[in-house]
Amino acid sequence: MIAHILGTRIRTEGAVGRQGVAEQQGPEERKPLSDEARSAFAAPDGVDHPGPPEEDSPTSEFALPAGVPEPEPVVEQPASAFAPPSTYSAREAPSATITTAGLPLVRLSKDAPWQDRMRTMLRMPVGERPVPETALKSDESGPAVPRVLDLTLRIGELLLAGGEGAEDVEAAMFAICRSYGLDRCEPTVTFTLLSITHQPSLVDDPVTANRTVRRRGTDYTRLAAVHRLVTDMTSPEHDVTLEEAYRRLAEIRRNRHPYPGWLLTLAAGGLAGAASVLVGGGVTVFLVAAAGAILGDRLAWLCAARGLPEFYQFVVAAMPPAAMGVALSLLGWDLRPSAVITGGLFALIPGRALVAAVQDGLTGFYITASARLLEVTYFFVAIVIGVLTVLYGGLQVDAKLNPEAALSPIERPVVQTLASMVLCLTFAVLLQQERSTVWIATVNGGIAWVIYASIAVTAKGSPIMATAVAAGLVGLFGQLLARYRNTSALPYVTAAIGPLLPGSATYFGVLAIAQNHRDQGLANIAKAAALAMAIAIGVNLGSEMSRMFLKAPGAGRKAAKRTRGF
Repeated sequence: MIAHILGTRIRTEGAVGRQGVAEQQGPEERKPLSDEARSAFAAPDGVDHPGPPEEDSPTSEFALPAGVPEPEPVVEQPASAFAPPSTYSAREAPSATITTAGLPLVRLSKDAPWQDRMRTMLRMPVGERPVPETALKSDESGPAVPRVLDLTLRIGELLLAGGEGAEDVEAAMFAICRSYGLDRCEPTVTFTLLSITHQPSLVDDPVTANRTVRRRGTDYTRLAAVHRLVTDMTSPEHDVTLEEAYRRLAEIRRNRHPYPGWLLTLAAGGLAGAASVLVGGGVTVFLVAAAGAILGDRLAWLCAARGLPEFYQFVVAAMPPAAMGVALSLLGWDLRPSAVITGGLFALIPGRALVAAVQDGLTGFYITASARLLEVTYFFVAIVIGVLTVLYGGLQVDAKLNPEAALSPIERPVVQTLASMVLCLTFAVLLQQERSTVWIATVNGGIAWVIYASIAVTAKGSPIMATAVAAGLVGLFGQLLARYRNTSALPYVTAAIGPLLPGSATYFGVLAIAQNHRDQGLANIAKAAALAMAIAIGVNLGSEMSRMFLKAPGAGRKAAKRTRGF
């Protein structure tokens, strides 16, 4: 073992010694290496050493040629198919959009009321809506999305509960969101549910909020205040913050009705009395009809205080006017019992809900329209049940109720025109309208009655056509007045259609059914339904015709084919 180690050490020292001697010799004294020590790929002596192979210094046909300066480095940004260009700014973008080929640019003029601007945007496809306008109320950190959505839903709830159409409620909700910088919002309105969805961008998760309408009330003063709030929120001249909007909304909700309860009861009596004079009654008939309507109103209030549903409230409210008419016929007085009963029905027919239902159907909100029509049907059935119950009892005691009185209309132009105006006046009070709008609705209703009587009575024309024409003028004038005052059209329209309501056709249809003349009764009921539809369609058509006289945005645009199946 020791010998092996010593032998290895001697061989190593010898190799090192020979290497040192070779280093001390000059190049000319070195011996050439053998063939085994040379590589087959090595260059021979006297030949220049070649450069590195091509693969060690790769070139590209896209490389810049020699002498061309290198471009400045580009700062890479996160790539996304939905990311806007680097030069895009939503605040500086013009309020217009380039639509598909063949369609003109749509510019939403700020001179037009917000109702028309927002309705125009809702009726156009989402991809063709104008780019967002400058956010008026948002700060640098952006709006508080949950609070904006909550405020929008609360305002929409007041509008829907007050009787506004679904499209008008959506327009108001859309306007509020855009005024606070939430441009990617989609409101949805049904009969009892309001929903709104906001999507910050195409790659972010949407935020959705809902609100349910639990109670409905008729207060057009509150409705007008809500419209003024929305107008201020969407106006560039007013900077309404979220805190101020919440404060004003709370004041609107706490605001008491403009008329006391006793005045509303007297207004219900005055409406029934004026309606009885409109169909041929005199002073005594006016007083009796007013007394029956007041009694029915008080009984309905009593039922409401006990928590009974509205269906039973209508049944109870329809009984006293019918009982007054039966009592007149039993006493044998030379009066018109049919006028008393008809006057009481005028105060109960839900004309406001009917107009809103048909308007929703004509504008494409079929679910809301169906629900409202079902509500109107329930109320109508309740009225029929109340009146029919009393008439059955009257026929059992030989009450002389003459259905032929419907065929003998009485022409008293001056008296009936004044009665129609009184009817509209009391109807406006029942709707809790502002005092400044009561006289306008009264005049509008008087004009509507003159038009109807000129066609149906003087010219012996079709009552349905006369009703549609008169209701169309009511809708036209009401919409023009609403745009002039930048408020809702309901205070100018709803009370004005009061003289056109089908009270007589409803009463005589119920009377014929009570006398076992079912064919005649169903014919009169169908006539009443046709008159009601003529009122609703006429009002909506008049409102749409008002666009011919208004500077509406996007006037040169084709209407959206909402109901086509292709």
